[in-house]
Amino acid sequence: MTAVPLGVPEVPARQVAPRRRSREIHVGPVAVGGGAPVSVQSMTTTRTSDIGATLQQIAELTASGCQIVRVACPTQDDADALAVIARKSQIPVIADIHFQPKYVFAAIEAGCAAVRVNPGNIKRFDDQIAQIARAAKDHGTPVRIGVNAGSLDRRLLQKYGRATPEALVESALWEASLFEEHDFRDIKISVKHNDPVVMIEAYRQLAEQCDYPLHLGVTEAGPAFQGTIKSAVAFGALLSRGIGDTIRVSLSAPPVEEVKVGIQILQSLGLRERRLEIVSCPSCGRAQVDVYRLADEVTAGLDGLEVPLRVAVMGCVVNGPGEAREADLGVASGNGKGQIFVKGEVVRTVPESRIVETLIEEAQRLAERMK
Repeated sequence: MTAVPLGVPEVPARQVAPRRRSREIHVGPVAVGGGAPVSVQSMTTTRTSDIGATLQQIAELTASGCQIVRVACPTQDDADALAVIARKSQIPVIADIHFQPKYVFAAIEAGCAAVRVNPGNIKRFDDQIAQIARAAKDHGTPVRIGVNAGSLDRRLLQKYGRATPEALVESALWEASLFEEHDFRDIKISVKHNDPVVMIEAYRQLAEQCDYPLHLGVTEAGPAFQGTIKSAVAFGALLSRGIGDTIRVSLSAPPVEEVKVGIQILQSLGLRERRLEIVSCPSCGRAQVDVYRLADEVTAGLDGLEVPLRVAVMGCVVNGPGEAREADLGVASGNGKGQIFVKGEVVRTVPESRIVETLIEEAQRLAERMK
């Protein structure tokens, strides 16, 4: 009988639908649309007028992988702080404007990389689009038209009765058309809703009706667990169809957590080079080791490892060897011990008490080779 070689099988490259073809804009140095990689955004939770606290939070977001940051600008003090923040931030700053149109001009003059406007709640916004378009064009400042279900123009609420996908899309395209009348097309659009089903349909319709880059978001998605699920479902449905150029995961949680979730969503879809990925079993009655503890300790021990490494932490002999063999590094555990796999081959067997330290050692060894 001919022996069948085991080892690491060839895994086909993960693919989603081709990216929707959209026009390219630049938010500072970050290209958006036009085939550029999907970028991850977040928003500061500090008072923008507190320049030190805002810059500190932006630095934390930058370190976590955030590429574009948005800051609120509800007061004159916030507007006055924009120039310093925009100049000192390591990533492009978008000013988030509601209610007062004068802050749109202040943000453009302050050198913000882009301005986000909410047409549904800015006073007499349509009447000032000519001036906004002129100022934005003169300074090379893109505009994001951000339509939200919670602040939809009253005229569209009367027409549709509620914030339907059609209402959100009509609002966004109407505002875009007003900018187009003044030959301004440096635009990005978002149509956010707290219901992923409505949100998905709104973006699907919008993608068919324009070529502007689209910023994805489930607005008011909720606490960390619920918001992560909603965002992953909605973004996965759209990005897998090639729809979406930037994303923001909106969580009732620290902004850095939003960035971590966003990056993980992109990695899961193969839209960003993966970093550390832990594959671990959910445990069951077959498990003969404490899988939860092992997975948590391995994750903590490898925190900060930047190389693309898949590590499998498995608790029994049913799926364990196969999953461990397919990972870069893995352990198949049972009977108080673990078989350590590196690139598909068993390199040693260790007692349960040494599984975590052994995996960390082997991971660091692999990381050194990959540098």
